[in-house]
Amino acid sequence: MALQKFIIEREIPEVGTFERNQLREAAAKSNEVLEELGTDIQWVESYVADNKTFCVYLAKDEDIIRKHAEISGFPATKITAVKKMIDPTTAA
Repeated sequence: MALQKFIIEREIPEVGTFERNQLREAAAKSNEVLEELGTDIQWVESYVADNKTFCVYLAKDEDIIRKHAEISGFPATKITAVKKMIDPTTAA
C-alpha cells in the first residue's frame, strides 16, 4: 500500500518558545518511535507556531499516526489527509 500524505495539528502550549535543545529532544523522541513503528509512517517536516505544530507525515493510515502520538506523547489534535497539492506552478 502506498503511503498517503497527512497534516497533523498538535496543540502544545508555548512550543514556539522552545529552545533549540528542547526541539532537538522532541525530534529525537519522535524519530525513536518512528523507527519502532517501521516503514508505514514517515515524518517529512514540521512547522512550529506559538502553541501548535503542523507536521507533514507520510503514513499508511490515520491509525498509525495516532499510535505514534500515543507512544511519543505528542498529541495528534487534528489529522487531515491531503487530497491534492497546488503551488504557484499550478497556474502555468
